[in-house]
Amino acid sequence: MVTLTPRAADEVKRILRDQHRPQTTTLRVGVIGGGCSGYEYRLQFVDRADQQEDLVAESHGVTIAVDKKSAKYLAGMEIDIHEGLDKRGFVFNNPLAIRTCGCGSSFGV
Repeated sequence: MVTLTPRAADEVKRILRDQHRPQTTTLRVGVIGGGCSGYEYRLQFVDRADQQEDLVAESHGVTIAVDKKSAKYLAGMEIDIHEGLDKRGFVFNNPLAIRTCGCGSSFGV
């Protein structure tokens, strides 16, 4: 399953607060075809997970849903946050990725 580092979880919670989303909002993590390396990560907020289609877990107080099709590409992945002078954003540490792109949101398996 996908997990968040404590810092990434704090960032997700901050975004939820700033967007005035309810505490029951779920972070959906998925994969779509595309990008420089074959697949791209997708993050979105949804009101609730689809109990038939999603694998649902909790990480540092954030509910995460991964659709079953994407789960095979994301098993064991940890999402972190990078904050630097050059950029700021989520970082995907995916042990299944055999190649990644410089953009950080594209990978191949």
